[in-house]
Amino acid sequence: MAKPSTRQELIDYCLRKLGAPVLEINVDEDQIDDLVDDALQYFNERHFDGVERMYLKYKITENDVNRGKAKDTTGVGIVTTTATSNITGYGPTTFNFYETSNYIQVPDSVIGIEKVFKFDTSSISSGMFSIKYQLFLNDLYYFNSVELLQYAMVKSYLEDIDFLLTTDKQIRFNKRQNRLYLDIDWAAKADDTFLVIDCYRALDPNDFNKVWNDSFLKKYLTALIKKQWGQNLIKFQGVKLPGGIELNGRQIYEDALRELEEIKSVMTTEYELPPYDFIG
Repeated sequence: MAKPSTRQELIDYCLRKLGAPVLEINVDEDQIDDLVDDALQYFNERHFDGVERMYLKYKITENDVNRGKAKDTTGVGIVTTTATSNITGYGPTTFNFYETSNYIQVPDSVIGIEKVFKFDTSSISSGMFSIKYQLFLNDLYYFNSVELLQYAMVKSYLEDIDFLLTTDKQIRFNKRQNRLYLDIDWAAKADDTFLVIDCYRALDPNDFNKVWNDSFLKKYLTALIKKQWGQNLIKFQGVKLPGGIELNGRQIYEDALRELEEIKSVMTTEYELPPYDFIG
């Protein structure tokens, strides 16, 4: 169908674009399955419609706190990395590096993390005796008691103080590890509390079937299958078929490469989020 809504319908659509069933597409089913997975991975990692922004909530457990503090009774919590080097005049020398296992495991579908929302526990804005609460209690007992400009300036000033006193915590994340490292004081964290993670999650086409009908994904997968088709036929270069037809796998392969370059160029200019500018 013209609007595929399943994996198989997308495959059938791409094969028809290449000439099936009029032409025999010499690509194995397992090869096509691999190409579909490759296309989905590229779509999820590069296309802005391939991900969704999510706020995931995680409940801290006692094991997380112990691992972060590196005081687990079983000895787990400190990872040792050993490196051996030959130093002239001293022979082989061993160096030991230590790091704490201060991370939480995140789902495989998470491909990027923006930040972890900080706990609002400063004296500026938390509790009954905070400055923010007293400002509302004493100065805003009715709306016309203070100018909005003055209120905005006071709020900005308080936010500056809060930023200096309670800075954002550092995080580290690599999507190939599925680990979110939190460089925080784990001893000050209690179990059964929650973290809110601002992240990007890859869209699962089994849950959101409109992914199968994405215009970029259809063109990209068609070009991938065409490339594999040409690659399979290259070894038959110059073979004559009945009727004098000659196979030309090299031409199919080169055409597919050119199409893929054009598609990736469009991805960079139209569908991919631009990188952040770094100044300094």
